[in-house]
Amino acid sequence: MERWPWPSGGAWLLVAARALLQLLRADLRLGRPLLAALALLAVLDWLCQRLLPPLAALAVLAAAGWSALSRLARPARLPVATRAVLITGCDTGFGKETAKQLDTMGFMVLATVLDLDSPGARELRACCSPRLKLLQMDLTKSGDINHVLEFTKAHTSSTGLWGLVNNAGHNDVVADVELSPVATFRNCMEVNFFGTLELTKGLLPLLRRSKGRIVTVGSPAGDMPYPCLAAYGTSKAAMVLLMDTFSCELLPWGVKVSVVQPGCFKTESVLDIQRWEHKKRRLLADLPGELLQAYGEEYIDHLHGQFLHSLRLALPDLTPVVDSITDALLAAQPRRRYYPGKGLGLMYFIHFYLPEGFRRRFLQTFFISHRLPRALQPGQHGPTPCQDAALDPHPKPNPSPAEAR
Repeated sequence: MERWPWPSGGAWLLVAARALLQLLRADLRLGRPLLAALALLAVLDWLCQRLLPPLAALAVLAAAGWSALSRLARPARLPVATRAVLITGCDTGFGKETAKQLDTMGFMVLATVLDLDSPGARELRACCSPRLKLLQMDLTKSGDINHVLEFTKAHTSSTGLWGLVNNAGHNDVVADVELSPVATFRNCMEVNFFGTLELTKGLLPLLRRSKGRIVTVGSPAGDMPYPCLAAYGTSKAAMVLLMDTFSCELLPWGVKVSVVQPGCFKTESVLDIQRWEHKKRRLLADLPGELLQAYGEEYIDHLHGQFLHSLRLALPDLTPVVDSITDALLAAQPRRRYYPGKGLGLMYFIHFYLPEGFRRRFLQTFFISHRLPRALQPGQHGPTPCQDAALDPHPKPNPSPAEAR
């Protein structure tokens, strides 16, 4: 096939002109995604010059470049104006940083905290504008929730409530399901599901009136079976399913619902090593003797050490999560799911498309590695008949000789 000098020059000029226009309008960000797209276009150009006629190559390259820039462009956003947003769990982490960013953008922010004198609450008072209002709320207490509902209705009567950010979350234990007290499952459900449900239902009249947004922070632990996070993961799974139900039911009202599934980030609760040490000691103290003998204290120490090691890999910059929440509030067409954090795409690909055994080994390798409980280790034996009799709370009397025969 006869070669022709730079036949794709027109396509490159078109791509360059659009990219420059998007950069000037701040609709495109210089970074790795843009560089990767340009590199792929160069490879495509090389292939087209060798496989296609000039006009076909020009059309393919121009279409590919236009499509790539369209996907990289920032979605159209709504103006902030006088919009009001309620954010839960602003003592630390994602909630605190989101409250600061939205306040800077001009939102009227209603930020709930567990303690009005916490370091996070004091930081928000010091660095935010008078528009930001701090409210004390414990999601396990209906009285606190009702107070927040009444305050929100009173202070958004003129502006309306545009958005609700369900960020508050709770994790009480890191252990196998058998080792986790049932109370820990109830505690996680009370905060992550029932408290979120009660608050969201109470604010629906305001959100329906404004055709606003509901943004909820979930967790990949609610999508896949992370080792030792059953209590937390099941509560998050229930909450995400609830939000998907809201998304369908509220669609006719114009209310858009998004779920943010962040990876592991270095929030204050993650970095609080003493808190996790206290939870481990409490778990060991409350564990029945039979379970402690079967699993062994060293098994629980291993789980705890592996969990703390995985936290060292957490990402320090919370900006991707804050940006995802902001986009869900202001994008003209927000996504139903956001996945901020490195490696999440690979994790979900493995979870959905690879065999179950590979998925299990992957989570154990990158989160908590496998260790045999004490009773299953080589050289360990199950309970002897004498031990069985000692553990039986209702021993039977000695059988008669006839019964023995």
